[in-house]
Amino acid sequence: MIHTLETKHEVISTTSSEVVSCCEPKRVPLHEEQGFFAKREVIMVILTALGLGGSIVLGWVGASPTLVGIALLVAYVNGGYMGLVEGWASLRKRQINVDVLMILAAFGAALVNQAQEGALLLFLFLLSNVLQHYAMERSRNAIRALMKLRPNEASVRRDGEIVVAPVESLQIGEIVVIRPGERLPVDGEVIEGMSAVDQASITGESMPVTKGLGDTVFAGTVNGAGGLEVRTTRTVSDTTLARIIKMVEEAQDQRAPTQRFMAAFEQTYAKIVILVVALYIILPPLVLGVAFSGNFYRAMVLLTALSPCALIISTPAAILAAIAHAARRGVLFKGGAYLEMMATLKVVAFDKTGTITAGRPVVTDVVPFGETDRHSLLALTAALEARSEHPIALAILTQAKIDGITLPEPTAFEAILGRGVSGLIDGVLVRVGTMRLMAESRLTVPPEIAALRERFEAAGKTVVIAHHEKAGWLGVIAVADEPRPNAKAVIARLRREGIKRIVMLTGDNARAAAEIATQVGVDDVRADLLPGEKLTIIRELQGQYGKVAMIGDGVNDAPALAAATIGMAMGAAGTDVALETADVVLMADDLNGIADVIALSHRTRRVMIQNISFALGVIVVLVIGTLGFNLPLPLGVIGHEGSTLIVVLNSLKLLSIRRQS
Repeated sequence: MIHTLETKHEVISTTSSEVVSCCEPKRVPLHEEQGFFAKREVIMVILTALGLGGSIVLGWVGASPTLVGIALLVAYVNGGYMGLVEGWASLRKRQINVDVLMILAAFGAALVNQAQEGALLLFLFLLSNVLQHYAMERSRNAIRALMKLRPNEASVRRDGEIVVAPVESLQIGEIVVIRPGERLPVDGEVIEGMSAVDQASITGESMPVTKGLGDTVFAGTVNGAGGLEVRTTRTVSDTTLARIIKMVEEAQDQRAPTQRFMAAFEQTYAKIVILVVALYIILPPLVLGVAFSGNFYRAMVLLTALSPCALIISTPAAILAAIAHAARRGVLFKGGAYLEMMATLKVVAFDKTGTITAGRPVVTDVVPFGETDRHSLLALTAALEARSEHPIALAILTQAKIDGITLPEPTAFEAILGRGVSGLIDGVLVRVGTMRLMAESRLTVPPEIAALRERFEAAGKTVVIAHHEKAGWLGVIAVADEPRPNAKAVIARLRREGIKRIVMLTGDNARAAAEIATQVGVDDVRADLLPGEKLTIIRELQGQYGKVAMIGDGVNDAPALAAATIGMAMGAAGTDVALETADVVLMADDLNGIADVIALSHRTRRVMIQNISFALGVIVVLVIGTLGFNLPLPLGVIGHEGSTLIVVLNSLKLLSIRRQS
């Protein structure tokens, strides 16, 4: 399993050695406050505009060529400084980027006495970069906002007093007092109080979640109207929020396949452009006898037209916007590669318990027998089960609370391992449990109850039988881990998103698994599986169908999650194994998130294709205009920079996708 994890992540961890285009904003750590839209760049844009505008005005009023030259020098120095620095850094690595092409075009224009058009090129190129950075910063700000979710101070109970302390000083086990309306500073466990907590910032859940004694709470969430006392379970640097921020930062460095291809393509393309332009400068004057000056000017326009800025930024802009959108919805991608691969999935394999089902048994049937009514059956059964910690006991006790039943107090309680419970209620012995418990108690179960048991167990339910020493047989209660209410609809939606086969993997018995599968509509059921067997099946599915996603809870499903093309952990807030193993983490315990991220992946892929197609189309049009219609340099610059901005704006649509119900 370790080898699988290392192999998978190695595929997308090579970006540290790759060169990032000038058109693709350099990644800045999220904890740094300053963004790309820096004051220095704005000042340079203003000075470039003033120099260009001044040269035009001075030319109109007949000023001396020296003054016009000084104004143009101001425009060239400010407009070309950033590009020159980036271009020189690229050349030192024996690589060529768009900055090199733009600087060459601008200075080439100056050589043929078209310095004003060269200054216009530098101004629009610099302005375009600033606007790109500003637009891309919107995507990063959607993620960076996570940094502001954690308060800087916390109210801590120390030495019998409540003191305000920096969150960095909090230790595991300390008691933090959370007042109504406050944002939680740490992950922890509620030890006193009850309140509704808004967890949207972590899990993406739209409704507050009620938290009480023993419940887990997360840093960055907002307390409701009640007061809470929370025992810290993690230090500030290890909270779920801190780990989310770290994962999102790393995701931006791990590029999608198309993005990596475009980054590599840029180097080859830029060299081809320079070669083509160099030949265009030399051959027409030599072969066709055209004037060198006019031909050189057209070569500079051609250089601008062929520059691939919009083409190179077409994929990172879309990927970053999609990752930001998903992070705001409580879905974490560990890299752009997984976001893009999601659109190519053919098979989705689900774990059953805790994924397709809620993972918590609930009472499905209460069938009283003889003169017993539902109220009495639940009251006597729940009174005994209240002393047990078994999940079935919890389900029965929960149902009794829902029905508003007051429970009698049993005495002489006894839990019989694997069979049930017994005890005295009002001095009379009551037994609650399996057929085996009744047989060992020398009680003959009536045929009607035996038939009910068989019918319920055939439907994959667990049956509890109740017997009263005086009143006789009380009845039957059936308990099951039922499918989530939206499971069937989500699986149907996955098919609409292009998933060809849906498989359910479970360690549960075949009969219970088949019943759940029938209810939700999966294609294939594999039951009675150990974790290692799930891993084997995932590999079989990959060999048969290709790319396979595995969705589980991130604990016993860890081997299968690691082996799958994409491992998705669901409801993983606070789950260490899920955060470490899965490639996509859905912080909320909501099946809709699975279909949402697949739909987002398809949408992102379409946007990337739109961007690439548009960028290539603009290049073709500009080249035709240059060679066939003597397109002037200003129009070439506007077409080049305008296409880049359109590509960025098209990508930003991914930030505002509405969630489907």
